[in-house]
Amino acid sequence: MKTLGRRTRLLAATTATAGLVLVAGCSSSSGSGPATVKGVHIVKAGQLTTCTHLPYPPFQSEINGKVQGFDVSLIDLVAKNLGVKQQILDTPFENFKTGAFLNSGQCDLAAAGMTITAERKKNVDFSDPYFEATQAVLVDKDSGINSLADVKAKGKKLGAQAQTTGEDFAKSKGFDPVSFASSDAVLNGMRTGQVQAVIIDYPVVQGWLKDKANAEKFKVVDNLKTGEQYGFTVKKGNKDLLDAINKALKDAKADGTYKKIYEQWIGPYDASAASPAAS
Repeated sequence: MKTLGRRTRLLAATTATAGLVLVAGCSSSSGSGPATVKGVHIVKAGQLTTCTHLPYPPFQSEINGKVQGFDVSLIDLVAKNLGVKQQILDTPFENFKTGAFLNSGQCDLAAAGMTITAERKKNVDFSDPYFEATQAVLVDKDSGINSLADVKAKGKKLGAQAQTTGEDFAKSKGFDPVSFASSDAVLNGMRTGQVQAVIIDYPVVQGWLKDKANAEKFKVVDNLKTGEQYGFTVKKGNKDLLDAINKALKDAKADGTYKKIYEQWIGPYDASAASPAAS
């Protein structure tokens, strides 16, 4: 699991261009201070600063030196409406539960394929839901596992990403999953035989299985509908920014932009994902 004191990376991210800059601490002193654009307060003038946790494809990951993904493209719409550029700060996922980087003024919002939960709502304000998610169980084809129940019955090891709802779900079913710090680490745990099965968001698994080598070695044996919806978060009480995010999502769904972004990053368009019920 990544620690709070680890070095963070400031990632200048737009859909077209995303540069990578290493910084020595958790925040950068370069650039201008706080500002207000179109009635929305932002922590650094000229940019919309987004906290995320890399990598988590297809929602956000570094591809050919650029930070790209479904979440990145959607928040780019918000930034464009405000007349600024999106900047991404890579932070430990556990901070999203507490809103630590939002409260400290290091980020304006968090976008990390994050499930809306009552517990998290105590610390942050969520946008309207923008994606319906399910949990997938991926296994090694040679494991003899054909379901989540098989993992326990056959005494196999189950992996999950730390601090996620996938890990919480596994624990709720009586598992003691091996925790990994990132989705890449989860997949590597499968490849190296540390675990024989993993539970993680289905779109992530879809992305993995696009790789021929992964598809030859692994298979999905369960797709669990857990009623999860993703939302972006802001500091509690930051209604102006929340309204700006919700407006961008609503407009994108109405004019077809959301559908285009969905097909680019997720796959065949699922209309139910575009219009999830308010959480």
